[in-house]
Amino acid sequence: MKERPLILVTNDDGITAPGIRNLIEIMNEIGDVIVVAPDSPQSGMGHAITLDSTLSCQKVVIDDGPQTEYKISGTPADCVKMAKSELLKRKPDLCVSGINHGTNSSVNIIYSGTMSAAIEAGIEGIPAIGFSYLDHSWNADFSKLKSAVKQIALNVLENNVPEGIVLNVNFPKVESDFKGVKICRQARANWEEKFDKRVNPQGKEYYWLTGKFVNMDKGEDTDEWALANGYISIVPVQFDLTAHHFIQNLNTWDF
Repeated sequence: MKERPLILVTNDDGITAPGIRNLIEIMNEIGDVIVVAPDSPQSGMGHAITLDSTLSCQKVVIDDGPQTEYKISGTPADCVKMAKSELLKRKPDLCVSGINHGTNSSVNIIYSGTMSAAIEAGIEGIPAIGFSYLDHSWNADFSKLKSAVKQIALNVLENNVPEGIVLNVNFPKVESDFKGVKICRQARANWEEKFDKRVNPQGKEYYWLTGKFVNMDKGEDTDEWALANGYISIVPVQFDLTAHHFIQNLNTWDF
Protein backbone atom coordinates (compact mmCIF):
# COMPACT_ATOMS: atom_id res chain seq x y z
CA MET A 1 0.00 0.00 0.00
CA LYS A 2 1.38 3.41 -0.99
CA GLU A 3 2.25 5.67 1.95
CA ARG A 4 0.00 8.69 2.28
CA PRO A 5 1.82 11.99 1.75
CA LEU A 6 2.74 14.04 4.79
CA ILE A 7 1.23 17.52 4.49
CA LEU A 8 2.18 20.55 6.57
CA VAL A 9 -0.61 23.13 6.91
CA THR A 10 -0.04 26.68 8.13
CA ASN A 11 -1.40 30.21 7.65
CA ASP A 12 -1.16 33.81 8.85
CA ASP A 13 -4.74 34.40 10.05
CA GLY A 14 -4.27 32.19 13.09
CA ILE A 15 -4.96 28.54 13.79
CA THR A 16 -8.70 29.02 14.46
CA ALA A 17 -9.43 31.00 11.27
CA PRO A 18 -12.12 29.47 9.02
CA GLY A 19 -9.74 29.53 6.06
CA ILE A 20 -7.22 27.17 7.62
CA ARG A 21 -9.96 24.97 9.12
CA ASN A 22 -11.34 24.45 5.60
CA LEU A 23 -7.86 23.80 4.20
CA ILE A 24 -7.18 21.19 6.89
CA GLU A 25 -10.40 19.38 6.00
CA ILE A 26 -9.43 19.25 2.32
CA MET A 27 -5.87 18.08 3.01
CA ASN A 28 -7.16 15.28 5.27
CA GLU A 29 -8.66 13.76 2.13
CA ILE A 30 -5.21 13.64 0.52
CA GLY A 31 -2.69 12.74 3.19
CA ASP A 32 -1.56 12.75 6.81
CA VAL A 33 -1.82 16.30 8.10
CA ILE A 34 0.20 18.19 10.67
CA VAL A 35 -0.86 21.75 11.42
CA VAL A 36 1.65 24.28 12.74
CA ALA A 37 0.09 27.73 12.74
CA PRO A 38 0.22 31.02 14.65
CA ASP A 39 -1.81 31.31 17.85
CA SER A 40 -3.06 34.75 16.74
CA PRO A 41 -3.44 36.70 13.48
CA GLN A 42 -0.14 37.53 11.76
CA SER A 43 -1.36 39.19 8.56
CA GLY A 44 1.11 41.52 6.86
CA MET A 45 4.10 40.07 8.73
CA GLY A 46 5.88 39.20 5.49
CA HIS A 47 8.91 36.98 6.08
CA ALA A 48 9.54 38.17 9.63
CA ILE A 49 11.08 35.71 12.08
CA THR A 50 11.36 35.89 15.87
CA LEU A 51 14.89 36.67 17.02
CA ASP A 52 14.68 38.81 20.17
CA SER A 53 12.07 36.96 22.19
CA THR A 54 11.07 33.41 23.04
CA LEU A 55 8.64 31.20 21.17
CA SER A 56 6.00 28.98 22.72
CA CYS A 57 4.70 25.83 21.06
CA GLN A 58 1.59 24.07 22.33
CA LYS A 59 -0.14 20.95 21.03
CA VAL A 60 -3.86 21.61 20.69
CA VAL A 61 -7.11 19.92 19.71
CA ILE A 62 -9.51 22.25 17.91
CA ASP A 63 -11.87 19.84 16.18
CA ASP A 64 -12.37 16.09 15.82
CA GLY A 65 -10.28 15.68 12.68
CA PRO A 66 -7.42 13.17 12.43
CA GLN A 67 -4.75 15.88 12.08
CA THR A 68 -2.09 16.72 14.66
CA GLU A 69 -2.00 20.42 15.55
CA TYR A 70 0.37 22.87 17.20
CA LYS A 71 -0.06 26.57 17.82
CA ILE A 72 3.02 28.78 17.83
CA SER A 73 3.44 32.23 19.39
CA GLY A 74 5.44 33.50 16.40
CA THR A 75 5.14 34.37 12.74
CA PRO A 76 4.13 32.17 9.77
CA ALA A 77 7.80 31.73 8.84
CA ASP A 78 8.53 30.73 12.45
CA CYS A 79 5.85 28.05 12.16
CA VAL A 80 7.49 26.42 9.15
CA LYS A 81 10.93 26.57 10.74
CA MET A 82 9.61 25.06 13.97
CA ALA A 83 7.76 22.33 12.09
CA LYS A 84 10.81 21.25 10.11
CA SER A 85 13.35 21.52 12.90
CA GLU A 86 11.40 20.30 15.93
CA LEU A 87 8.01 18.77 15.21
CA LEU A 88 8.25 16.65 12.07
CA LYS A 89 9.98 13.30 11.97
CA ARG A 90 10.60 13.65 8.23
CA LYS A 91 10.41 16.34 5.59
CA PRO A 92 6.81 16.82 4.45
CA ASP A 93 5.80 16.04 0.90
CA LEU A 94 3.84 19.27 0.67
CA CYS A 95 3.27 22.50 2.56
CA VAL A 96 0.05 24.44 2.05
CA SER A 97 -0.54 27.87 3.53
CA GLY A 98 -3.92 29.59 3.89
CA ILE A 99 -6.62 29.76 2.91
CA ASN A 100 -6.03 33.47 3.43
CA HIS A 101 -8.97 35.78 4.08
CA GLY A 102 -8.14 38.27 1.31
CA THR A 103 -6.10 38.27 -1.87
CA ASN A 104 -2.32 37.96 -2.09
CA SER A 105 -1.97 38.84 -5.75
CA SER A 106 0.55 41.16 -7.37
CA VAL A 107 2.84 43.12 -5.02
CA ASN A 108 0.85 41.92 -1.99
CA ILE A 109 3.00 38.80 -1.99
CA ILE A 110 5.83 40.89 -0.52
CA TYR A 111 3.82 41.69 2.60
CA SER A 112 1.94 38.41 2.88
CA GLY A 113 2.48 36.13 5.85
CA THR A 114 0.57 33.43 3.98
CA MET A 115 2.99 33.44 1.07
CA SER A 116 6.03 33.90 3.30
CA ALA A 117 5.18 30.65 5.05
CA ALA A 118 4.96 28.90 1.68
CA ILE A 119 8.21 30.51 0.54
CA GLU A 120 9.94 29.44 3.76
CA ALA A 121 8.86 25.87 2.99
CA GLY A 122 10.25 26.28 -0.53
CA ILE A 123 13.57 27.47 0.90
CA GLU A 124 13.63 24.26 2.94
CA GLY A 125 13.12 22.21 -0.22
CA ILE A 126 9.45 21.43 0.44
CA PRO A 127 6.95 21.75 -2.45
CA ALA A 128 4.62 24.54 -1.36
CA ILE A 129 1.44 26.42 -2.25
CA GLY A 130 -0.10 29.57 -0.84
CA PHE A 131 -3.90 29.79 -1.15
CA SER A 132 -5.81 33.07 -0.85
CA TYR A 133 -9.44 34.07 -1.40
CA LEU A 134 -10.56 37.54 -2.42
CA ASP A 135 -13.00 37.75 0.48
CA HIS A 136 -11.89 39.34 3.75
CA SER A 137 -14.97 38.25 5.66
CA TRP A 138 -14.39 35.93 8.61
CA ASN A 139 -17.56 34.14 7.49
CA ALA A 140 -16.48 33.78 3.85
CA ASP A 141 -17.89 30.75 2.00
CA PHE A 142 -14.89 28.52 1.31
CA SER A 143 -16.96 25.54 0.11
CA LYS A 144 -16.77 26.50 -3.57
CA LEU A 145 -12.94 26.46 -3.37
CA LYS A 146 -12.68 22.85 -2.22
CA SER A 147 -12.49 21.06 -5.58
CA ALA A 148 -9.91 23.43 -7.04
CA VAL A 149 -7.75 23.47 -3.89
CA LYS A 150 -7.69 19.68 -3.84
CA GLN A 151 -6.89 19.41 -7.56
CA ILE A 152 -4.06 21.94 -7.36
CA ALA A 153 -2.54 20.19 -4.34
CA LEU A 154 -2.73 16.81 -6.08
CA ASN A 155 -1.05 18.26 -9.15
CA VAL A 156 1.86 19.53 -7.06
CA LEU A 157 2.21 16.13 -5.39
CA GLU A 158 2.07 14.27 -8.70
CA ASN A 159 4.29 16.59 -10.76
CA ASN A 160 7.81 17.74 -10.14
CA VAL A 161 7.83 21.42 -9.20
CA PRO A 162 11.43 22.60 -9.56
CA GLU A 163 13.23 23.52 -6.37
CA GLY A 164 13.08 27.24 -5.73
CA ILE A 165 9.55 27.65 -7.07
CA VAL A 166 6.37 28.07 -5.01
CA LEU A 167 2.82 28.46 -6.32
CA ASN A 168 0.79 31.53 -5.41
CA VAL A 169 -2.89 30.68 -5.90
CA ASN A 170 -5.63 33.30 -5.63
CA PHE A 171 -9.38 32.77 -5.91
CA PRO A 172 -11.74 35.53 -7.06
CA LYS A 173 -14.98 36.24 -5.25
CA VAL A 174 -17.68 35.25 -7.73
CA GLU A 175 -21.42 34.78 -7.50
CA SER A 176 -21.50 31.45 -9.34
CA ASP A 177 -18.70 29.17 -10.59
CA PHE A 178 -15.12 30.06 -11.38
CA LYS A 179 -14.48 30.44 -15.11
CA GLY A 180 -11.39 28.24 -14.85
CA VAL A 181 -7.70 28.47 -14.02
CA LYS A 182 -5.22 30.91 -15.52
CA ILE A 183 -1.46 30.50 -15.23
CA CYS A 184 -0.33 34.08 -14.79
CA ARG A 185 2.46 36.47 -14.09
CA GLN A 186 2.42 38.88 -11.18
CA ALA A 187 0.78 42.16 -12.16
CA ARG A 188 2.78 45.37 -11.92
CA ALA A 189 0.92 47.27 -9.23
CA ASN A 190 1.52 49.04 -5.94
CA TRP A 191 -0.11 50.74 -2.99
CA GLU A 192 -0.47 54.50 -2.77
CA GLU A 193 -0.17 54.77 0.99
CA LYS A 194 -1.40 57.49 3.28
CA PHE A 195 -1.16 57.85 7.03
CA ASP A 196 -4.32 58.96 8.77
CA LYS A 197 -3.08 61.23 11.57
CA ARG A 198 -5.21 61.29 14.70
CA VAL A 199 -5.01 62.43 18.31
CA ASN A 200 -5.93 60.25 21.28
CA PRO A 201 -7.85 61.53 24.35
CA GLN A 202 -4.54 62.27 26.10
CA GLY A 203 -3.47 64.55 23.23
CA LYS A 204 -0.87 62.16 21.81
CA GLU A 205 -0.65 61.86 18.02
CA TYR A 206 -0.93 58.47 16.34
CA TYR A 207 -1.36 57.16 12.80
CA TRP A 208 -3.40 54.58 10.90
CA LEU A 209 -1.89 53.27 7.67
CA THR A 210 -4.37 53.53 4.82
CA GLY A 211 -3.99 53.38 1.07
CA LYS A 212 -5.31 52.61 -2.37
CA PHE A 213 -4.25 49.66 -4.51
CA VAL A 214 -3.27 50.81 -8.00
CA ASN A 215 -2.87 48.36 -10.87
CA MET A 216 -0.72 49.90 -13.62
CA ASP A 217 -0.63 46.68 -15.63
CA LYS A 218 -3.06 46.34 -18.56
CA GLY A 219 -1.87 42.87 -19.57
CA GLU A 220 -4.39 40.05 -19.82
CA ASP A 221 -1.85 37.50 -18.59
CA THR A 222 -1.66 38.82 -15.02
CA ASP A 223 -3.11 37.61 -11.75
CA GLU A 224 -5.07 40.84 -11.36
CA TRP A 225 -6.72 40.41 -14.76
CA ALA A 226 -7.58 36.78 -14.00
CA LEU A 227 -9.20 37.64 -10.67
CA ALA A 228 -11.12 40.58 -12.12
CA ASN A 229 -12.52 38.28 -14.80
CA GLY A 230 -13.57 35.37 -12.58
CA TYR A 231 -10.57 33.06 -13.00
CA ILE A 232 -8.42 31.34 -10.41
CA SER A 233 -4.88 32.70 -10.82
CA ILE A 234 -1.75 30.61 -10.34
CA VAL A 235 1.59 32.41 -10.35
CA PRO A 236 4.83 30.43 -10.05
CA VAL A 237 6.98 32.41 -7.62
CA GLN A 238 10.73 32.19 -7.12
CA PHE A 239 12.54 33.39 -4.03
CA ASP A 240 15.85 34.02 -5.82
CA LEU A 241 15.56 37.82 -5.99
CA THR A 242 18.60 38.24 -8.22
CA ALA A 243 17.90 40.46 -11.24
CA HIS A 244 19.77 38.13 -13.58
CA HIS A 245 18.99 40.23 -16.65
CA PHE A 246 20.88 43.19 -15.15
CA ILE A 247 24.10 41.41 -14.21
CA GLN A 248 25.76 41.93 -17.61
CA ASN A 249 24.86 45.62 -17.63
CA LEU A 250 26.10 46.11 -14.07
CA ASN A 251 29.44 44.57 -15.05
CA THR A 252 30.02 47.49 -17.43
CA TRP A 253 29.93 50.05 -14.59
CA ASP A 254 33.18 51.54 -13.31
CA PHE A 255 33.56 50.37 -9.73
